Amino acid sequence: MMDQLVLGAMMFGTTTDERRAFAILDRFVDAGGRWIDTANCYAFWADESGFGGQSEALLGRWLARRPGVRDRVSIATKVGCEPLEANRFPETAEGLGAQTIKTAIEGSLRRLGTDRVEMYWAHRDTRRTPVEETVAAFGELVSAGLVGRLGCSNFATWRLERSRRAAADAGVAGYTAVQQHATYLQPRPGTRPTVVHRFGFLSDELVSYVESHDDMEIWSYTPLLSGAYTRPDKPLAPEYDHPGTVRRLAALDAVAAETGTTRNHVVLAWLTGGCPAIKPIVGPSTVAQLDDAIAAMPLRLTAAQRSLLDSAA
Repeated sequence: MMDQLVLGAMMFGTTTDERRAFAILDRFVDAGGRWIDTANCYAFWADESGFGGQSEALLGRWLARRPGVRDRVSIATKVGCEPLEANRFPETAEGLGAQTIKTAIEGSLRRLGTDRVEMYWAHRDTRRTPVEETVAAFGELVSAGLVGRLGCSNFATWRLERSRRAAADAGVAGYTAVQQHATYLQPRPGTRPTVVHRFGFLSDELVSYVESHDDMEIWSYTPLLSGAYTRPDKPLAPEYDHPGTVRRLAALDAVAAETGTTRNHVVLAWLTGGCPAIKPIVGPSTVAQLDDAIAAMPLRLTAAQRSLLDSAA
């Protein structure tokens, strides 16, 4: 069950200090958690330097102080969004050029204090670099044993397909995972996420693409909407301000009441129990928040409950 839950480490080392981050990481591993997700740019916006690397560096210190734990966890990190000038994102984002990828993985491995990562993500698509150059550079990392698998985040479906085809043509490893923003509530049609990633929402087209490719899987960032499902002080983002949200929240509340759980638990169960299953990335700032997510993992929705949730629109 815990293989389905990913621990997001985005704010570790900045707004989540080392003591709290270590406690969260320890609890995650003790509970059987495996996947930890970070990025080389985390969290440039929360640090006075205007550059990232704090999350990876904290994870490196945690791994160094926990003998044997490296073999119990799988690390996922990303390249593509680190600003080249302090806090100037997205206009100076590093992109996905071959030299950038080579330099970035060296920096990530150094900060993490490890010789490999199990997943390496293209954090954000860029049109200024040919996909052939990008996939060749990623493929070299897999061949060298520095990276286990490859994934892409915030990509349009057609760009994912073009990249996978280019990798196949070149005879190198291609993307086998996508990471997008996915949750139970649906955004108003035609809106873009409040974050800067243009293709951040998980689209029906992308879900269909993954369903038709056995080697692909989906990860979801911000699955609990930063607390907006359960916390009155966390309002929903503007893209969720439409009548469909009212109906879906009513269905969510009905299933939560029937199962004796919470909105958050039902959302996580809906994601992990779907077809295709979706790995939620949770980013707790306290052990209590992590424990709440862990408590959701045993929940399995009935066919009737899933039908009620899916039909609300």
